[in-house]
Amino acid sequence: MRRMALDRSDPALRVTLMPKDTNALGTIFGGIILSYIDQAGAVEALRHCPGRVVTVAMHEVEFHQPVFVGDLVSFYAETIHLGRTSIGVKVLVEATRRGCRSEPITVTRAEVVYVHVDEQGSPRPIAADAGRAEPGGP
Repeated sequence: MRRMALDRSDPALRVTLMPKDTNALGTIFGGIILSYIDQAGAVEALRHCPGRVVTVAMHEVEFHQPVFVGDLVSFYAETIHLGRTSIGVKVLVEATRRGCRSEPITVTRAEVVYVHVDEQGSPRPIAADAGRAEPGGP
């Protein structure tokens, strides 16, 4: 996957993960991270197409490091493709370990595709004046 050069000053989401989010190994369950990735990507998608978006694909989800209870996890999102009815968003996930003053570490990366839909769930064109992202991104 391409190296993500996102603006890290404004995360789409930031959460502290709790014991209820753990798997049998005592680390945070990957499905919890995927759920937050989906939410963070939707926050970005809705900047371009207010109304409704639905997730149609998650590409290249890579788990690099575990996430632990108490970690502060930041989800950064950036638009990489804006089509007629779809929008591609890359999401970078970083964790700051509880009790550490060290730099955040990259724990997960993903690309998510959303489709702008109407009230009946049918694809709806994204407004022509929506900010167009550069195809493919960095």
